[in-house]
Amino acid sequence: MSTQANENVELSKLLERARRNALGDLLARTRDRTPEKFAIRYEDKRLTYAELDNLVNQTAHAFLEKGMKKGEMVTVMSKNSLDFVVVNFALARIGAVMIPINYMLTGEDVRYIIEHAEVTGFIASEEYAPVLEGAKGNAPIAHKYLIDLPDTYESREELASWEQLSLIRVGKSTDFVEAEISDETLAHVLYTSGTESRPKGVMLSHKSLISEYVSCVIDGKMEERDVAIHALPLYHSAQLHVFLGPSIYVGSSGIILGTASPEVILKTIEEEAATLLFAPPTVWIGLLRHPDFDKRDLSSLEKCYYGAAIMPREILKELAERLPNAKFWNFYGQTEVAPLATALQPDDQLRKIGSAGKATLNVQTRIVDDQDNEVPRGEIGEIVHRTPHTMKGYLHDPKKTAEAFRGGWFHSGDLGVMDDEGYITIIDRKKDMINTGGVNVSSREVEETIYQLDGVSEVAVVGIPDAYWIEAVTAIIVPKDGSSLTKEVVIEFCKSKLSTFKVPKYVDFADTLPKNPSGKVLKRSLRERYEGLSAE
Repeated sequence: MSTQANENVELSKLLERARRNALGDLLARTRDRTPEKFAIRYEDKRLTYAELDNLVNQTAHAFLEKGMKKGEMVTVMSKNSLDFVVVNFALARIGAVMIPINYMLTGEDVRYIIEHAEVTGFIASEEYAPVLEGAKGNAPIAHKYLIDLPDTYESREELASWEQLSLIRVGKSTDFVEAEISDETLAHVLYTSGTESRPKGVMLSHKSLISEYVSCVIDGKMEERDVAIHALPLYHSAQLHVFLGPSIYVGSSGIILGTASPEVILKTIEEEAATLLFAPPTVWIGLLRHPDFDKRDLSSLEKCYYGAAIMPREILKELAERLPNAKFWNFYGQTEVAPLATALQPDDQLRKIGSAGKATLNVQTRIVDDQDNEVPRGEIGEIVHRTPHTMKGYLHDPKKTAEAFRGGWFHSGDLGVMDDEGYITIIDRKKDMINTGGVNVSSREVEETIYQLDGVSEVAVVGIPDAYWIEAVTAIIVPKDGSSLTKEVVIEFCKSKLSTFKVPKYVDFADTLPKNPSGKVLKRSLRERYEGLSAE
């Protein structure tokens, strides 16, 4: 290569580094702006931005000294903790790829992820390290680190090959770690819970995440003065990339909770004068029903967000009445768009109740038919997006990637309708539409109707196989304490509100609904549980 060519290559590298906007740079910029600001609290540990950044750098240097390289696939399996946050940014700084794993997965599901992603590193809390160890099979795991442990920890025999992260980073440099990464370098692979037999690995670049953070900050009105509670699992993109990442981006303070229990959340709001909270509807319902809701001082809470599932209208109205100082946002999206796509603003909550709002700052959204033609306003179709948030594709699956991006738009798999003002209402997941007697019924519409009944705490509506109806509309209800609801009352109420074919053929009562850790009701589990009901 000529001298001139070498100079051009070096100049290109210098320009790329100066212009880079990667995940590891985000924290460094916040540290420079507000080094002494309170950044993160977890249990009894409280760090400033300077202290958090130093810990990230020490961890990143430790990884490099142990031989971890750019591009290596590293699983992280832990409940919420300080080290989860530190590891997230440390891996990003060296260009390794973080794969957060749902700690509720079975060993077989974990084994699939390890093999499919060609994982070479494990990071886990002591509780979940044995799960990874048992699922690794013949995978060539070069790095195994235990997190969230005291320095006095004595290793269990079966985890003797694991090193303690808090020890290997002691004395390491706090200098910023330089790595040759770009905005399009892969940052995370998140495995979707999906409806298929195997989850898909969603590849998110640094660009995907940062551009999504910008949309979150702008459309969610997030500010440096906020005190945010991070209570939902950080392995999930909603808490990690809609709230934790943007919170650190703008330099607000964050409280990491190890549990999303209503009692702990309500106590923390009062103690920390928290201003910002995200929770799916199931958790908001749990907060409303907890006896501490009216005992705690919740007046500091200004910004309340819901998502991951549709908020029942009656619950939203109750929240507005009982938290008069708070404003509410509905955030809608999915993992493949990192995950925010649309937002319903506070002023529209009652005017456009039930809507998912409009496309956020960096998103363009359409509603299309099965031939990918845009449908007229008011007609139902599939929701599709164009956005720099979106994934680079599904890991090792070009066929499904091409399918999802046909026509140059990402296909969400959600059915929706756009009104004359551009507001989108989610009708249902394609898979959650119920084909009863050859007619499609939206499970959401039936759920919203049942929520109007006194005595209903939660409800899920699914279709179960039926020899006559193809699928029978079935409602599973969690009643409020002391409720005297009966199946007959529910059915008669639905008959007064819904077309005949939408009225549930079966009603059952349950103590709880099955949910994943992000609060979504597991309708697939309900279908499996009740699939033989029509034959009884």
